[in-house]
Amino acid sequence: MNLIVLTPGKEIFNGDITSVKVPGINGQFEILNNHANIVSALGEGQVRIIESNGVQKTFGIQKGFVEVLKNEVSLLVQGVVE
Repeated sequence: MNLIVLTPGKEIFNGDITSVKVPGINGQFEILNNHANIVSALGEGQVRIIESNGVQKTFGIQKGFVEVLKNEVSLLVQGVVE
């Protein structure tokens, strides 16, 4: 599945992944291949990405939103703390 992470100023990540864990406002949840279509608000916290090649990336975000639609995941966040 493909993930794109955007802030108002720039693109943070765009690539093929196997999973992404995000800080939902009611707790963390993980998005895997063929996840149900959703739109959800995100709170401040850590995002963990596992790329298709097995590389893991972790960074902090400020508030934002996640959208999943047909294996396309979009994270729209106010800011990133690396």
